[in-house]
Amino acid sequence: MFFGVCIGSFLNVVIYRLPKEAFFQHKRSCCVFCGETLAVFDIIPVFSYIFLNGKCRYCQGKILPRYIIIELLGAVIALGSFLRFGLDLKFVLSFCVLVILLAITVIDFDTMEIPHSLIIALMPFAIWSVWLWKDINIIERIIGIFAVSLPMFLITLSIYEIKGKDAFGGGDIKLIAVCGFLLGWKYVVLAFFISIILGGSYSIYLIITRKTDKNSHIAFGPYLCFGVAIALFYGENIINFYLTIL
Repeated sequence: MFFGVCIGSFLNVVIYRLPKEAFFQHKRSCCVFCGETLAVFDIIPVFSYIFLNGKCRYCQGKILPRYIIIELLGAVIALGSFLRFGLDLKFVLSFCVLVILLAITVIDFDTMEIPHSLIIALMPFAIWSVWLWKDINIIERIIGIFAVSLPMFLITLSIYEIKGKDAFGGGDIKLIAVCGFLLGWKYVVLAFFISIILGGSYSIYLIITRKTDKNSHIAFGPYLCFGVAIALFYGENIINFYLTIL
């Protein structure tokens, strides 16, 4: 779990720097308020946040609680992957995929964009899954690339032609295409169905509470990521259960 916390801490750096295209500009971590270079004991995952009372040691700027939340989520992902797959290579693959999806989720919430570099980072793990999940054959995976991404693209193209607005972002379409190869067509359709339910429910909530209107956009990537995570862990169980009640 400590390994997961450390990866979560690194994700905070990725999430902050990647959208600013400043990932390699700073050799050391620094305070986002005063720019002071942080010492080792300022960046110990979880413990530094607690001991410093959630503030920068130099300028007393308030550190967002989400930093420690992401670190803890890294531990949760590590524990969840271990409980699901045990000490197996599937544990390594699922952990790596989920931490990338976590980074995509937070960045998309912040910026309404999904960095291409994170989608590219998913590709080696999607390819690796061919050898780990042999029950999903290569034909199912190739169909999975297009099973959801192609309808999303066509819907977006149609709405753009009619209203001049996008329905889904290009990052969403590329993300679900890569995940389609990772999961195969059955599980990626399930992932999309879950994301539609979650994203749609949240949109309805925002409209009812008048926090947005029906013409506004929401970040859909986080819901896709959550759907993919559920399908990766429990897709077979969910589909089997559904088939038993038909």
